[in-house]
Amino acid sequence: MLLRRSDLAQPLDASALFHRPGRLVLEIGFGDGRFLAGLARRHPDWNLLGVEVSLASVSRAWRRMRREGLHTVRLFKGNARFLVRDVLPPASLHRVYVNFPDPWPRKRHLENRLLQAEFFDLVSTRLEPGGTLCLTTDHEEYFDFAREQAAGSGRFEEAVLEPPRETLETKYALKWRAEARHIQHAAWTVRDPAPGQEPRIPFEPMQHALLAGDLSGVGTFTKQVRRFEGGAAVVTEAFRTLDGSGLLFTVVVEEPDLRQELLVRAFEKEAGVQVGLQAFGDPIATRGVREGLRAVTAWLEAQGLTLVKTWI
Repeated sequence: MLLRRSDLAQPLDASALFHRPGRLVLEIGFGDGRFLAGLARRHPDWNLLGVEVSLASVSRAWRRMRREGLHTVRLFKGNARFLVRDVLPPASLHRVYVNFPDPWPRKRHLENRLLQAEFFDLVSTRLEPGGTLCLTTDHEEYFDFAREQAAGSGRFEEAVLEPPRETLETKYALKWRAEARHIQHAAWTVRDPAPGQEPRIPFEPMQHALLAGDLSGVGTFTKQVRRFEGGAAVVTEAFRTLDGSGLLFTVVVEEPDLRQELLVRAFEKEAGVQVGLQAFGDPIATRGVREGLRAVTAWLEAQGLTLVKTWI
């Protein structure tokens, strides 16, 4: 139920992920999961995918699904833009729900809003013909902003409707209704999908390296930054293992809407020093991960070791 990054393929095969065919429905920002659970009960034939950035919310939702015995839901902790743009294939989504998103009300934070024209363009390519994106919010200015952005994209037919009853039973809806706030709802049905919109972060095979030399003479470590098109890999720290036979490097990789933390190990073998990724943080194999390994390898070369070969 709880997806790891390594469970994600490019493009995602929903039938394999859910072990059955079915319409794929996405909720962005599922909170404690009560709306997603309601969808699972009302539409047992749907395959439901939820994405959320809050670890606490993911934990609460996971416990809810387990408690209610709901097996048609998959949960992913991460960025919705990354999931939609880089993982989901074209025309794969039947519906997208966005309930009470963070409105980012300050002007300097407007770029953080999800429902902007660029995202509407992207979603238009991931929705099936006739597929719909639904927004429910109590924030009037954000509601108007989203409508303007959707109209600016020119990809959708809009319907402003009364909020569906089920959206009024979510955690935040109950809170805002108790405060007598006005709740608004809009549905956008895709009419003219945008062209292109290919993934911006290609998945690549993991890489390893072999160097000639040993680690005994490796000197003081300083932070290493390796920039590449679309991101950067930063080797933040290095540690020697207790038995002295190896080094561990912590690496942070930043790519569009995706941040990954890696652990890279350099250890001595008969053939030389091998550099490889360790099972930590469950990273997706992207270019940034490969660049992180290359950054460690380049630093070791600067310490006097000689690159023998790299392989996948």
